[in-house]
Amino acid sequence: MTFWKKFFDNTSMFDRFGNINVVSSLKEVILVKHLENRGKKVDIYLTTDKNINLYELEQLCDSVGWVRRPLKKIKAAIDHSFITVCLFYRTGEKKKLVGFARATSDTVFNATIWDVVVHPDFQRKGLGKILIDQVVLQLRGADITTITLFADPQVVSFYRNLGFVTDPDGVKGMFWYPR
Repeated sequence: MTFWKKFFDNTSMFDRFGNINVVSSLKEVILVKHLENRGKKVDIYLTTDKNINLYELEQLCDSVGWVRRPLKKIKAAIDHSFITVCLFYRTGEKKKLVGFARATSDTVFNATIWDVVVHPDFQRKGLGKILIDQVVLQLRGADITTITLFADPQVVSFYRNLGFVTDPDGVKGMFWYPR
C-alpha cells in the first residue's frame, strides 16, 4: 500500500497536465489542440458532456476494429459512468467524434478507465494522452486515489509512458464470466 501512497502523494503530478485546462463544468467545451489531418488544419475540442451520438461512437469503435456492442448497453454504460471525455472537431455546424474515454467509480476511493479509443486518422498525435490526462485529472480532482485500467498487450507501453504501472505486488486481475 505504501507504493500507492507515494504515487499519489506527489503534488507535482498535476504539473504534467499543464497544457490542458481543467474542465470545470460537465457541459463545457475547450480547445485542446490544433492539428493537421490529411492536409487540412483542424481544431480538436474536448467535452465531458454525456450527450453522445451513439451511432458516431459506434463508428469510432468500428474504425479501430472493436467488436460491436448493443447501443442500449453502450448508452447505459455511459449513463452510469462517473466521467466521460470526448474529443471532436467541427466541420461547419457538425461535430466529428475522434476520441473517447470513460471511467466508472465508487466516487470515493477507486475508479477504472474504460473504452479509450482514438480514430486511426488521429492516432500518434497526442490525443490519447489528452484523453487519459483529462480523465486522471478529473478523477484526482474528485480525490479518487486508486485509478486502474485494463490494457491490451500492444498498448501497455502507451499507458506506462503516461505514468501507469503494473501492480508492483504482482497481484493479477481475476475475472468471472458466465458459463
